[in-house]
Amino acid sequence: QVQLVESGGGLVQPGGSLRLSCAASGSIFNIAVMGWYRQAPGKQRELVAHITTSGSTNYADSVKGRFTISRDNAKNTGYLQMNSLKPEDTAVYYCNLNVVGNKWWGQGTQVTVSS
Repeated sequence: QVQLVESGGGLVQPGGSLRLSCAASGSIFNIAVMGWYRQAPGKQRELVAHITTSGSTNYADSVKGRFTISRDNAKNTGYLQMNSLKPEDTAVYYCNLNVVGNKWWGQGTQVTVSS
């Protein structure tokens, strides 16, 4: 059984930073592609960033240069460092693990960027 628990969301002013964490139980973390997705009200869920088992990363154009995805396989934990946050980054952020098409999702953590 794989469980993902996100944490680190909250309310931040524009220009601020947050660091999201995704703690995974089970034994698949080291062989999974890990991704962060987000869903804003009234919009579809979108990919923010993902990182492969070898550490290769990919980012949505809207967050390039501001967000950094990383993983610590020894801790079964992934991270999303978010800097220079904008109001349009407001969304529920979800962690995802993907192993050969099998996907697992966390419950999400709310990020609100507002003054």
